[in-house]
Amino acid sequence: MEQIVEVKDLQVSYGRHRVLENISFAVNKGDYVGIVGPNGSGKSTLVKAMLGLLEPDKGSVSYGNGLAMKRSKIGYLPQVAITTDSLFPAKVKEIVEMGLLVQKRFPKILSREDKVKVVHTLNKLGIEDLKEKKIGELSGGQQQRVLLARALVGDPELLILDEPTSALDPKIRDEFYTMIGELNNHFDVTVLLVSHDIGSIGQYTNKMLYLDKQLIFFGDYKEFCQSDDMTGYFGFETQHRMCWKGDDCEPLQQIGRLDNQRLGGSGK
Repeated sequence: MEQIVEVKDLQVSYGRHRVLENISFAVNKGDYVGIVGPNGSGKSTLVKAMLGLLEPDKGSVSYGNGLAMKRSKIGYLPQVAITTDSLFPAKVKEIVEMGLLVQKRFPKILSREDKVKVVHTLNKLGIEDLKEKKIGELSGGQQQRVLLARALVGDPELLILDEPTSALDPKIRDEFYTMIGELNNHFDVTVLLVSHDIGSIGQYTNKMLYLDKQLIFFGDYKEFCQSDDMTGYFGFETQHRMCWKGDDCEPLQQIGRLDNQRLGGSGK
């Protein structure tokens, strides 16, 4: 597998407060990685350090495939507040155009090809009909699609999303996760998705990274449900109750058989 990013021995502090310590992992091209952990575990700090927005105390972040030289190939959707101001003047197409303008040197002017790319990206996300609307007039789910379009319009090879669904209701959240999965599957975009919701994103990601200031687990989601490290961290039953496969998860079936036996049942 082609390695697209490697984090090695990363350590980050805010003053005297150590936020991340000895973080090492590698992401391959085509991965869809869920970055999860409790509040204050350092998820957003990890993302910012990977993007070069924070200077680590030690360690390194290196990119394959020329990404270190081409920041335009990394799309980033930060934590954002959904605006309800219907008078906010920016139109949808203008917000998406910003994803191209930031890559340009002065004078920052969009070419005809750039404008075609904006329309193509809006079409890809199913919001081309919204291009003339003000963003404050849109629903939360529509706004997130617009901001995602801004991150995607530069054709990134790596897409990093920091808690993108925190302000969305469950139905729209699931639609958003599905859309990211389609981008990963059909357009070969490598995805790092920060979330606190292990159960939900486990349905869509192929790898999980569990962070709590240190790296507790990194691997396939199926391995997460069997991991001794996660068992030691959560406890056996709690760990497997979190597995999105529910009663179809083999460890959960084992828990059920043990519970049944304790209650005097057949254990089937």
